[in-house]
Amino acid sequence: MDVIQQREINYHRTPQRRLRTIDDARQFVDQVGFCHFWPIKDIEMPNLFHAIAGRERPVPNEHGDPDLSKCWGWKDQALDKRWWYYGKLLRRRATLVSLDYLPYFYALSENFGSLDDYLAEYEDGKLTAEAKAIYEAILEHGPLDTVRLRREARMSAESAKSRFDRALVELQVGLKVVPIGVAETGAWNYAFVYELFQRWFPDLPKQARSIKRSEARRILLQRYLENVVAADRKMVAKAFHVLKWTPKELEHTLGKLLEEKVVQEVEIEKNGLLLVSGRAI
Repeated sequence: MDVIQQREINYHRTPQRRLRTIDDARQFVDQVGFCHFWPIKDIEMPNLFHAIAGRERPVPNEHGDPDLSKCWGWKDQALDKRWWYYGKLLRRRATLVSLDYLPYFYALSENFGSLDDYLAEYEDGKLTAEAKAIYEAILEHGPLDTVRLRREARMSAESAKSRFDRALVELQVGLKVVPIGVAETGAWNYAFVYELFQRWFPDLPKQARSIKRSEARRILLQRYLENVVAADRKMVAKAFHVLKWTPKELEHTLGKLLEEKVVQEVEIEKNGLLLVSGRAI
């Protein structure tokens, strides 16, 4: 079994499989279920940039780079299309999730499907005051670009920028807000427009309601191993750390997959004992 070669195929990191159109990108996200937007250091996962490039390469600094332009441009084009979820999620970095897999992520969140779910989290100390202020600004005013959002959340001062940014990531990871467009405003004439996740994906709570957390973990972990072919437990825990699985929950989920034989443990030379997707064996 050649893990690297199979990853090149799965990740579309070959000249033949590289993504050439925005429709290719949409099909790629549907195929892998979830992936990062950019490559993330020390995290094994498909990403859109390498799939566009058709090879593994560093993210360039030049704005005119054709692979970079496609990656950024296609993402912006798709923001208002509801083709997928785009936002900060896995590793708190930009993540794309297909609509087929989004209910499983939602089932693992603290949301129950009501616009005021955030209040219970805030009262339990699971949501910061800054995140609450941002959420309530969008709840009251509707979709807001980043500049106005900072103003409405009373965090427009330069000293509040880092707190605002952290809170905005917190809300995206919690599947409470989502970028849905771009506004020509701010210093760079480029600012995301944010909306409440539930208002943007109104059917998601109903789709996720019947999904047990144990099932959601199993589905996501199986899809992950099918994508990456093989990974050790440490990498799996690292990839999904924002979902706050306990070691017991992770071991239980892996135990189910091993029992069902959709995953096997294999000793691979120089890599030790790895969890390997049954599709690769």
